[in-house]
Amino acid sequence: MTDLSDATLDELRLALAPGIAANAGFDGWGDAALGLAADEAGVDRDVARLAYPKGAVDMIDAWFAYVDARMTETVPTDRLAAARIRERIALQVEARLEVVAPDREALRRALAVLATPGNVTRAARLGWRTVDLIWRRAGDTATDLNHYTKRTILLGVYAATVSVFLNDDSEDFADTRAFLDRRIDGILRFEKLKAGMANRSLYRPSLSRFVGRLRYPER
Repeated sequence: MTDLSDATLDELRLALAPGIAANAGFDGWGDAALGLAADEAGVDRDVARLAYPKGAVDMIDAWFAYVDARMTETVPTDRLAAARIRERIALQVEARLEVVAPDREALRRALAVLATPGNVTRAARLGWRTVDLIWRRAGDTATDLNHYTKRTILLGVYAATVSVFLNDDSEDFADTRAFLDRRIDGILRFEKLKAGMANRSLYRPSLSRFVGRLRYPER
């Protein structure tokens, strides 16, 4: 067991998150799950509460950050560098699902908490944080509109994949993996379509250039 006696609140926040998730499937994202996690880690319950001032949504935020960290450990950058773009995305999404697999009910409850009206904005930020990390680690450096469209599309794919995952009873989540593969194919087809349209626009007749030449003919 890691000694957390001198840990900062930020360190406690991340350290206790997986323990809270392990209990949240039964006890929900509240004081009961937090208290059990604190007891297991040898942390005073009152101190543990200070790490999550906004309660359940802070606990869920910390758990998702923990999943982010585990994803980067499981799929290091050198492994991503050797993979094709579709594999870079799939590997990271699958790694996340493997981390949360033992706590699927906790994930289901977390999504219910995030779906409440008061947490919708926070939920959107957490989802964006995840897909932004996945795309950046996949090598995306876009800063124009593509930056946003890629993340928006992946966010939809990720959310749909999680929905399938939560109810997947197939061996090794085969149905979820197949669903994810199909959706990633859709992302890549869309990216190819955008690229093709952009290339064609370079050779599309320009009315402004045509009018300019009429007004200022070449000599």
